[in-house]
Amino acid sequence: MAYDLELEFVIPGTPKQTMQMLTDTALIRKWSGEEAVLEPQVGGKFQMFDGWVSGEVKKLTDKELAYSWKPIEWEESTAPSEVHFLLSSDKEGTKVILHHTNLPTQEEADEQKQGWDDYFFGPLEEYIYATKRY
Repeated sequence: MAYDLELEFVIPGTPKQTMQMLTDTALIRKWSGEEAVLEPQVGGKFQMFDGWVSGEVKKLTDKELAYSWKPIEWEESTAPSEVHFLLSSDKEGTKVILHHTNLPTQEEADEQKQGWDDYFFGPLEEYIYATKRY
């Protein structure tokens, strides 16, 4: 059985600015504070958090980004999960709907949910406000 998450965040700035923050390797490194690689093309390499998670870009448009997601500590036999971001304009900036699917256990889904808040969207929003990138 696979487990799924759906989370919603509002990020300051336009969808174009938000997509840049999600796909520009140099910006990802700045807001995450860790090594990262995102080759912004379908089939491109994805890696974040000093290599803790890696995957492959599956979809990239002006308002959608999807990639596979497999943390280094998962068993080799465990299939990667999938992360999908859908961006839309919101009166307060950009609404980001995140679908994280195919997680191997409920415990992992709970950990990933907390991680999206603590290590991804929290630092991203802090960086945007600190640098006035909106």
